[in-house]
Amino acid sequence: MNAEMGKSKDRTGVPGLDDILLGGLASGRVFLLEGSPGTGKTTVALRFLVEGARAGQRGLYVTLSETEAELRFTAEAHGWSLDDKTEVFEVVPPESLLDADQQQSLLYSSDLELGETVKLIFQAVERSRAQRVVLDSLSEIRLLAQSSLRYRRQILALKHYFARHGATVLMLDDLTTDVHDKTVHSVAHGVIRLEELTPGYGAERRRLRIVKYRAQGFRGGYHDFVIRADGARVFPRLVAAEYRRDFERARIGTGIPALDSLLGGGIEQGSSTLLVGPAGSGKTTLAWQFVAEAVRKGDKAAMFVFDEEIGLLFDRARPLGFDFAAMQATGQLTITQLDAAELSPGEFAHDVRRAADDPAVKTILIDSLNGYQAAMPEENSLILHMHELIQYLNRTGVSTFLTVAQQGIVGDMRSPLDLTYLADAVILLRYFEADGAVRRALSVIKKRGGKHEETIREFWIDGGLHIGEPLTAFRGVLRGTPSLPGDRAPVRPTSR
Repeated sequence: MNAEMGKSKDRTGVPGLDDILLGGLASGRVFLLEGSPGTGKTTVALRFLVEGARAGQRGLYVTLSETEAELRFTAEAHGWSLDDKTEVFEVVPPESLLDADQQQSLLYSSDLELGETVKLIFQAVERSRAQRVVLDSLSEIRLLAQSSLRYRRQILALKHYFARHGATVLMLDDLTTDVHDKTVHSVAHGVIRLEELTPGYGAERRRLRIVKYRAQGFRGGYHDFVIRADGARVFPRLVAAEYRRDFERARIGTGIPALDSLLGGGIEQGSSTLLVGPAGSGKTTLAWQFVAEAVRKGDKAAMFVFDEEIGLLFDRARPLGFDFAAMQATGQLTITQLDAAELSPGEFAHDVRRAADDPAVKTILIDSLNGYQAAMPEENSLILHMHELIQYLNRTGVSTFLTVAQQGIVGDMRSPLDLTYLADAVILLRYFEADGAVRRALSVIKKRGGKHEETIREFWIDGGLHIGEPLTAFRGVLRGTPSLPGDRAPVRPTSR
């Protein structure tokens, strides 16, 4: 019977967690859910029991640290009701143990307390006939056991007892007594660890990983998760190799002939384009052109904006010929404003994936990667995050546009992160001085899968985006201080 139970799965009901566990927790097995206080163990455990009740399974929450009233309050705060299929059992020490006059002098009080506690737990399981059991928490049992040997023997006894009853058990450990004790790790069928990180600024970040799962595959590594009003939600780590969508890798135009010429005829569908330049050089405006052209052709597009409030974006874009409010009203464009201080990398990737799940979405703009970097200031894996995300979008046929603001205005430019090797095309924007004025130039410095124009063109923003003829008379435009060869007089582009 136990072998058959191990083959079936009990879903936890936590969005994303069952995906990481490849279906849920093996039925009839004992699992450990560990993490410091406040990491979300109780929320996950309650959701596990609520999901069981929805499936018609009886549940039992054995608590040694919280009261039934506190647990029911927590459940109600997340919109859950612990109905008659879910019992909460408080393990309260016998009254004799609370009376100082009746304390035993010949036996250690811990022997009595541990024995009484375990007996009460067994009686509750027998009475409830629960198919899902939560034991909260092991720290109390560890304190009662006092020695590691007695603690291990007691955990083994609990495991064998639960195995005979065929219940799926989630044991919680708040790691308050001994964070280095791995006794339960070796006994449990699987181990889930929850962690909480506190960045220098912004909200706390939570993540989890599956430490162990016997005879079962799972998604390894860390996965971000959050606790919201409706409970915990996990964002599985993105693995681009698991996704692929058949699509035609056609070339798409930009709607501006001069820009198409620079790009060798346009951008390939399912490719990534990086727009690099100093602040105010026109990266966002140029990226808007790609989004607006995709919508004009009947496709859907999505914009993820870190650096601008949506109302201001609408007001700034409308005089340039981009009526994003109207595009959004028709459902062809979705705009998501992101708060870098409140966002985890996993949640951001989840939001982008959700947008790309719509086959009609052909274009996605992320503006800017500086904001994305600010969302993970203490992360050392930004390049890996972006690699997986860009590869995923490419494999699903989405054309991705990303902006990066460089430090500086003219002369030596530095980027906070270098993603030029990841992108399929790189468009470089620069300021330069000519005729006593500050002007803008752009060039395509990289484009995979085809030729592109190697010239540098001036462009300006005046009621729209305008691109001039190649700047053949100047040298050193990209340095910001161009010069003219020989004694030739400056030639101002006449296409303006």
